[in-house]
Amino acid sequence: MKNKGIKEFIKKTQKDYSLAFKLQVVDEIEKGHLTYKQSQKKYGIQGRSTVLVWLRKHGNLDWKSKLPMKNKKPPKSQISELEKKIKRLEAEKEILNRAIDIADETLGTEIRKKYLLLSLKASKSQEHQ
Repeated sequence: MKNKGIKEFIKKTQKDYSLAFKLQVVDEIEKGHLTYKQSQKKYGIQGRSTVLVWLRKHGNLDWKSKLPMKNKKPPKSQISELEKKIKRLEAEKEILNRAIDIADETLGTEIRKKYLLLSLKASKSQEHQ
C-alpha cells in the first residue's frame, strides 16, 4: 500500500559494459579518434567518470606520472619494435618496386605510370568532395 504524498524513486541501474566494449572505447580514445566526452555521447554512457575509469584501468597511458604526455618518451622496447617494423616495411617496398620493374621490362607494361595516374585522379576527386 502506497502512502499519498510520498514519491517513489526508481533507482537507475548501472549498465554493465562488456570488457570488449570498454577496450574498444579506450582504444578509440587513445588513437585520437574520439575524446572521452565524445565517446560518452556516441555510446550513451551516462556516468561522468565512467570512461575515465576505463582509461585508467585498461589504457596504455601513464596516469600516475605528473609529466605532461608530450614530454614523455615511449619505452625503449617500443621504439626498437617500431624501428624493426620500419626496416621490414622498407625491405618489402624494395621487393615490390623491383617486382614492378621486372614486370614492366618482361611484359612491356608501365604499371608505375598507370598507378601514379590513378592515384592522382583519386586524390583530385577527394579534394573536390
